[in-house]
Amino acid sequence: MAILQKGYSVTIVLAVLTFGGSTRWLLYTEQAPSAWLNFALCGLVGIITAYVFVWITKYYTDYKHEPVRTLALSSSTGHGTNIIAGVSLGLESTALPVLVISVSIISAFWLGHTSGLVDETGSPNGGLFGTAVATMGMLSTAAYILTMDMFGPIADNAGGIVEMSQQPESVREITDVLDAVGNTTKATTKGFAIGSAALASFLLFSAYMDEVASFANESFKQVDIAIPEVFVGGLLGSMLIFLFSAWACSAVGRTAQEVVKEVRRQFIERPGIMDYKEKPDYGRCVAIVASASLREMIKPGALAIISPIVVGFVFRVLGHYTGHPLLGAKVVAAMLMFATVSGILMALFLNTAGGAWDNAKKFIETGALGGKGSDSHKAAITGDT
Repeated sequence: MAILQKGYSVTIVLAVLTFGGSTRWLLYTEQAPSAWLNFALCGLVGIITAYVFVWITKYYTDYKHEPVRTLALSSSTGHGTNIIAGVSLGLESTALPVLVISVSIISAFWLGHTSGLVDETGSPNGGLFGTAVATMGMLSTAAYILTMDMFGPIADNAGGIVEMSQQPESVREITDVLDAVGNTTKATTKGFAIGSAALASFLLFSAYMDEVASFANESFKQVDIAIPEVFVGGLLGSMLIFLFSAWACSAVGRTAQEVVKEVRRQFIERPGIMDYKEKPDYGRCVAIVASASLREMIKPGALAIISPIVVGFVFRVLGHYTGHPLLGAKVVAAMLMFATVSGILMALFLNTAGGAWDNAKKFIETGALGGKGSDSHKAAITGDT
């Protein structure tokens, strides 16, 4: 993890230098000679946001830090306390990232707004572009973030190969440590993706409003959630996230049950699998998972795509009869806004809690709190599942 962190620090330094140079080269204009510097600072805001996001996720998911150790300790008193501690850790982990994103959006918008760029009426109009540049700043380290993401599955699969090829326990211990690092890097990269999506969502929301205004030939600058229909749109957007998550979770649960039944069937029919005398039918399990991963996501995917269309259409018809031509667009705007905010929080919660539960189990497997096979370990496996 220390080596990966060093690599990320080098990437950050290179990103800062090249971002500064490219903004001077591409964004210098004589009408506002210092604008490029403001946009370079916007990029720096994005790069700092990325680094802080990576650090926060590492703090909450690496077993060298207090949160995961506390979660592992809760496993010593049973399965229920492990679940409660994991849920509370996941919920708590949403606070710092949201504060960071809030500061980033306001800072980038303010830097863009004060850059000296103005529209034809003389009003400052660089704010949104500043946020866009900050988003690009955050994404400038994406290549290294992908490298860290790939580390996780590679280490995980290496552990699986070591186990299946019956290597000595000492080899498994090494791959377990690497797997724990992989769990942290996987959670870190997902946290990075959530953060960059949060920055970009502000731009997408503004773009939506601009598109509506150009289609309707009407000014559309703000969404008033004091209007009951608009507020209902927001409620529907928040509900959408919970329903999507529920369907995704139940899809995973149902598929896991199918796999468990298949594995049990093979153990009964081929008792030699346990002592390596017979080979299991891997293909059957792979087929179950592959078909389910495609089939089960149709419903959640359709929900995300169809809901805004249906809501927009219903409230547009309602607006037509009540004399509010833009009602449908306003309700969909509220729906998108609330869904994005709820989605960011839900994603942070699920991502961090998952990584923490996984590494709490790994921490116990290093020999802490009774080690492998202990009651603490069993409780930690429940959380990890």
